Amino acid sequence: MEIDFAQVLMQVVEQDASDLHLTAGAAPMLRKRGHLSALDYPAMTPQVVREIIYSILTNDQRQRLETDWQIDFAYSIPGIARFRVNAFFQRDSMGAAFRLIPRDMPALDSLGLPAVLRDLTRKPRGFVLVTGPTGSGKSTTLAAMID
Repeated sequence: MEIDFAQVLMQVVEQDASDLHLTAGAAPMLRKRGHLSALDYPAMTPQVVREIIYSILTNDQRQRLETDWQIDFAYSIPGIARFRVNAFFQRDSMGAAFRLIPRDMPALDSLGLPAVLRDLTRKPRGFVLVTGPTGSGKSTTLAAMID
């Protein structure tokens, strides 16, 4: 069975997954609520993973990937979804992690965060650090603060 990568990305959206992981030797994997599950595809060869990754990179991005051995970039399906992507070399192959970026940002007040965050948005200057583990809501918090 050949992998239709556009369909794989659509499954991320349709299944409300947070991440898609591509690794040689495994089927595409979705992360939902912290748990990984394989999509109904065969295990991908290193060549298939490489072809998928290279198919969505610009020439400049390919060059940067080959120089730095990893790259972070954005990828979008117009009108449907945006992804934050990390592509990388590992052992004798490549891999990639796609993080689905929500289309609609929640309002700051709806996130249940301390009122001090709203106060910080009104400051004329200063330095604010938002820290936490992967998937804890840092980007969502910052987007809501800016909005």
